[in-house]
Parts: sequence; C-alpha cells; structure tokens
Amino acid sequence: MVRKVHAGLNNGNGNYLKKVKKFPRVAWRSIWKVGRDDPRRLIHAFKVGLALTIVSLLYLLEPLFKGIGQNSIWAVMTVVVVFEFTAGATLCKGLNRGLGTLLAGLLAFLIEYVADASGHILRAIFIGAAVFLIGAAATYVRFFPYIKKNYDYGVVIFMLTFNLITLSSFRVENVLKIAHERFYTIAIGCAVCLFMSLLVFPNWSGEDLHSSTAFKLEGLADSIQACVDEYFYGDTAEASSENTKSSEEDPIYRGYKAVLDSKSTDETLALHASWEPRHSRYCHRFPWQQYVKVGNVLRQFGYTVVALHGCLRSEIQTPRSVRVLFKDPCIRVAGEVTKALIELGSSIRNRRHCSPEILSDHLHEALQDLNTAIRSQPRLFLGANDTQAKNMLAMAAAQAGETKPSKSSLPTVKTDSSALSNWKSKRACNEQAGNKEPERKVLRHQLSKIAITSLEFSEALPFAAFASLLVEIVAKLDLVIGEVEELGTLASFKEYRAGDEKIDVKCEKPRLDVLENHLPSLGVE
Repeated sequence: MVRKVHAGLNNGNGNYLKKVKKFPRVAWRSIWKVGRDDPRRLIHAFKVGLALTIVSLLYLLEPLFKGIGQNSIWAVMTVVVVFEFTAGATLCKGLNRGLGTLLAGLLAFLIEYVADASGHILRAIFIGAAVFLIGAAATYVRFFPYIKKNYDYGVVIFMLTFNLITLSSFRVENVLKIAHERFYTIAIGCAVCLFMSLLVFPNWSGEDLHSSTAFKLEGLADSIQACVDEYFYGDTAEASSENTKSSEEDPIYRGYKAVLDSKSTDETLALHASWEPRHSRYCHRFPWQQYVKVGNVLRQFGYTVVALHGCLRSEIQTPRSVRVLFKDPCIRVAGEVTKALIELGSSIRNRRHCSPEILSDHLHEALQDLNTAIRSQPRLFLGANDTQAKNMLAMAAAQAGETKPSKSSLPTVKTDSSALSNWKSKRACNEQAGNKEPERKVLRHQLSKIAITSLEFSEALPFAAFASLLVEIVAKLDLVIGEVEELGTLASFKEYRAGDEKIDVKCEKPRLDVLENHLPSLGVE
C-alpha cells in the first residue's frame, strides 16, 4: 500500500515537472499567436507604453513636479483608463471623462460659493443635501437610453469628481487649487491619449466594422457552399453519429459563428465609429447605423444557414440514391447564392455598388430545375395510397406483437395501452393486499425513430427539409441585397463598372479566424 502511494506521488511530481518544462514553450506560442493574428495589437501595446512614459515625466522631472505637484499622478491614471484600442473608443472615453470632470468642477465650485455664505452647521447640511440631490439625479439620468448609450461613463466621472471636490472642501483648505491642478493633469492625460490614438498609427472602429461586414458575408458564402458539398459528396451519416469532433473544428460552423455572435460587437463598433472624425479619402461620413442593420439581416440569414447545417447532423438521413436525383439543381442554387454573397462582400470591401447581374437568370433556372426534379418524383414525397399505407402499418404492428418483450425492444402503441391497464390492475391488487412497497419506475424507450423510418415516404423527408431551407435562403438573399444597396447609397459608394473584379465562387476563404481573434481587443467581450 505504501509503495502504491509513493508511486502515485512520483507520477504526480513527474507530470508537474513536465508541465513546468512545457510552460515557456506554450507561453511563447501564445504570445506569438496573439501578435500574428493581428499585428496592430503589438503596435497598440507600444503606443500605450509610450503614452505612459510621456505622462510619467510630470512626476519624474523636478521642474514639472514642482509646478503640478502630487496631482500629476492623475495624468497616469487617465492614460490607463482612457486609452483604448481604437480611436473611436478613446475619443468616447476621453471626451466623456473631460466633460464629466469639467461639469462636476463647475457645479462643485457653485455649491462651495453658496455654502460659504452660511454657518458651519448649515454648510454641512447644505453640502449633504447637495450630494444627495446631485447623486440621485445623476443616477436617474443614467437610465435614459441615449445617455446610457453615449455618456454613461461621463456621468460616472461627474458623480465621482463632484463628490470628491464637494466633500473635500469641507475639511481641506485650498481645495480650489487642488481641483485646478487635478483638472489640468486629467486634461494632459486625455490630450496625450487623443494624440497617440488619432495621429500615431490610428486604429479606426469604422474600418473594423466595415471589414467585419465583408468578412461575415464571405463566411456565410463559405458555410453554404460547404453544407451543400458535404450533403451531396460527404458522408452525412458518419458525420451525424460523430460526437467526438469539436464544433470549433467544423469549417461550416466557423463560417457562420462570426455572424451569430456579432450583435454586441456591431453595436459597440458603430457607437465608437460615430465619435470618430471623417478620415476617409473622400471625407464621407459613413452611415454606421446602416452597418448595424446589415448585421441584423445577416444574423437572420445566418439562422437559416444554421438550420441547413442541422440537416447534415440529423439522425435520419435521405439515402444517397435519393439525394443524387436532386444533386445538380441544389448545387447550382447554392453556387449562385454563394456567388451573390461573395459579390456583396467584395462590393462593401471596395466601397462600390453591387453588380446589376448579382441575381442572374442562372439562379432562377436552378430553382425551376429543382422544382421540376421534385415534381418528377411524387411518390417519394406523397407516398403510396392509403390502402398500402394501412397494410404496411398493420404488418408492422403484427410483427411487433409477435416479438417477445426484452430490454432493447420497443413497444407499440397497442402494447403500451395494454401494459398501462395491467400496471393499474396490479397496483390495485397490491393496495388491497396491503403491500405499501413502492414500485420502481422505469423509463420506456420511445417509438419516434422507428415510427418515422417505417413510413414509406420517410426517405425524402430529410431532403424536403434541406431543399425548403435552401429555397428559404434564396428568399432571404433579397433582403440582404436590399440592405447592402441601401448602405451603398447612404455611404456614397462608387458606381459599378464593367471592368471591376469578376467573382469566382472558388475564391480564397476569408480570414474569419483573424476577425474572431481581434474582436476582443476592440473592447468587446
């Protein structure tokens, strides 16, 4: 027993040493991956370090420290709090902090001027009442949707600064001088942040929102094409029963994941972009809220793609011999939809209107061919006549009645009813006999899968769902095209010319992994 304990301890120590030895290599890989996915992160880190070094000179250099004093540390605190990854986020927080500090200081000076005219006791009462009223009013204002969206951080800074100055003035002399110095240091910190964020390798929230919209369109195109290819060329039965494969490794899942998780990201980027100055070559102010509308339409479109992906993971699959009857029209429909989505993504990325032939006659012809193929196989979808169906179900019920019940057998509806009657009569006999011992309840297997597979037209049911979702995708494509065209009109995109880039369905896959990795660095969880 003692030897086993020692052996276990030795194994544990060995595993711990292996983890310690691997830690430097794992840490270096993580550091390298973060910088490789988005090199702007490394630049932003140097910018923050440089900004902190600049404001720390107020504290380190003797002449500057004598002029400002201990309050110079507030400049360092301002840089740490205000400096964000994008220029829009830094502007939003910096202006909120500056405006909140200025208004709070002015109001605190007014309260101090009125309180000085009263006695010591009345002054304390007046300051307490002012703190209560201003705090309650500012907190209530934070519930206003517009204030909550744009100026919530400024209101918090306003309450903090007002209480600090007002309460300090009751015990500390020369509080006005301290407030002046603190305001100057905060202004210096905000100015350094804005300078570094706007003029030194700036990262624009609007550009990130613009690029992410194009990435999402191409990701959806990737998912649809992969879904159809796997459905007609892959082994869906094996895929549906494979539970060990992580969804993160599925290229179809990666394609629409960025769309489904983009609501808060789009809204935050649009808010920060609204604070940014006009920085484009044509000095257009892009309609960032229209990008949010495009994102909403893409999420509705993405839900249909998720359902289409679910058909590949269904427990009941259409045989390949049936799927091959409809392969060509389905592949053509998916190809035209994919081509349209890639064209939309290209038009947004290049800031031009879509091609007039984005919905060509080939898509209409593919839909007509799919309809013709389905109508040519009515027996698959409508089944046999009622007499044949009844005979088939009666034969299945007779076979189920002849089989002996076992742990793995599935009872029919008739045997379920008889079993319930037998159980009730047995329970009544036990109660009359005075047997109070509770019976163990056992869950019975369900008949859903066997009942569905016994239907004659069940072979085409999964494909009917797949085809209907494919047609639904085509219907929702019109909404996506409409919103993108509206975006192009509001943003003054250039007109499409015949010499613009031609779209190939088998284009290079979008770098969605890069987009997913750098979104958290924008301040979005």
